[in-house]
Amino acid sequence: MFEIFNGNLEGPMDVKGSRDAIIRFIKEELQKAEGGEGRNIKGLHIYIACPDEEKHVFEAAVYIEEPDRLKEEIQKIADDFDIELPENWTLEVSFINTLPAEAKKAKDLNIALFVKTRQNLIKKEAKAGIRILNGEAEHEEYIINSGTDTINIGRDKSVKRSDGFFRLNTIAFPGDSTNEANKYISRQHAHILWNSNSGSFMIFADEGGVPPQNKIKIKSLDNDTPFKLNSTQIGHVLRDGDQIILGESALIEFRTLSES
Repeated sequence: MFEIFNGNLEGPMDVKGSRDAIIRFIKEELQKAEGGEGRNIKGLHIYIACPDEEKHVFEAAVYIEEPDRLKEEIQKIADDFDIELPENWTLEVSFINTLPAEAKKAKDLNIALFVKTRQNLIKKEAKAGIRILNGEAEHEEYIINSGTDTINIGRDKSVKRSDGFFRLNTIAFPGDSTNEANKYISRQHAHILWNSNSGSFMIFADEGGVPPQNKIKIKSLDNDTPFKLNSTQIGHVLRDGDQIILGESALIEFRTLSES
């Protein structure tokens, strides 16, 4: 159990042990910015690769329901080592199948840390395609760009939210379709956002896309084990070839496209 820990660390690990190990890794990386170098840090992005059955442990370890708590702990480390992080620094946490190459991987953990600085905060641009493999949407394929707003996914084009306002689904699966897969897609199922700091598209579950309602499962080309989104707070970085199940059987595919 707890395959996220390997090498010198021996499991199983509980929430506290997991948190201590993650904090220790972040501390070691931040110490490299002692002496005022922290002023160049714009934010931290923590990536965690863990089996689905262990995800709840690491969600608790990073205070997923109270994101400011982890940020406060990291800020205390920065203060203790005179790292001088700017007031508006940001913290992000992503659960993914494969750790990104650009992030610093921990020696004994399947986690990685990307330190966003003034030098590497380049506003990258990208284009991607969403192809409908199963289910019936308004179009068979959608092109999305990094400069566009939120890409909402759900049943029907225009749906009324609980606050009385209406939400427009960019990728809409008509509710009156005879396709069986459409029945299990929620009106507010998921959305895709562009993350300019990491240069990637990310998919997030909406209220209708997490248990006990309908579900979202993602399978990458390099990992046969589907990854489930169980929280609306944590996004999943989309990679070329990712297949995403919405509900019971609706299936879409994410593809990166050339800008040319």
